[in-house]
Amino acid sequence: MSRVAKKPIALPKGVDCQVAADAVTVKGPKGTLKMPAIAGVKVAVENGTLTCASNDGADHKFAGTARALLANIVKGVSEGYERKLELVGVGYRAQMQGKSLNLSLGFSHPVVFAAPEGVTIETPTQTEILIKGADKQRVGETAAKIRAFRPPEPYKGKGVRYAGERITLKEAKKA
Repeated sequence: MSRVAKKPIALPKGVDCQVAADAVTVKGPKGTLKMPAIAGVKVAVENGTLTCASNDGADHKFAGTARALLANIVKGVSEGYERKLELVGVGYRAQMQGKSLNLSLGFSHPVVFAAPEGVTIETPTQTEILIKGADKQRVGETAAKIRAFRPPEPYKGKGVRYAGERITLKEAKKA
């Protein structure tokens, strides 16, 4: 069996888990997330811990994946996830207008991005974007979609980048 699957998941205070035949539902202070059941993997809740194991005679290959997904869900509903984006470039700005993010990225038109359900977007400064939510996959996907509007270019490094991302700059063409 997978080494990852053998490790139990501790449920923090205030987090409740319901295991049904078709899905696992986890409720916490940051929201409720649901994971569909994975064939061949049984999930059990006992003494405030969540354990994953493969069914008798079934393949073991999905037990570790199910455990990792459940650990992400438990962390999401208790602490939440966040990604930070930075805008680098002259005139590049971001501001929230209601539920939508208005971006000025050097195009002839402003780029308007509507925040998906379950994700909150904040702009602490004009060049920073903070994406928060309980679902790790949705937060990462939202950050990737915003970054895709103007990914960092390799000559000057202008564009939308993740906080802490290092861009390797190319040398300009010599005449």
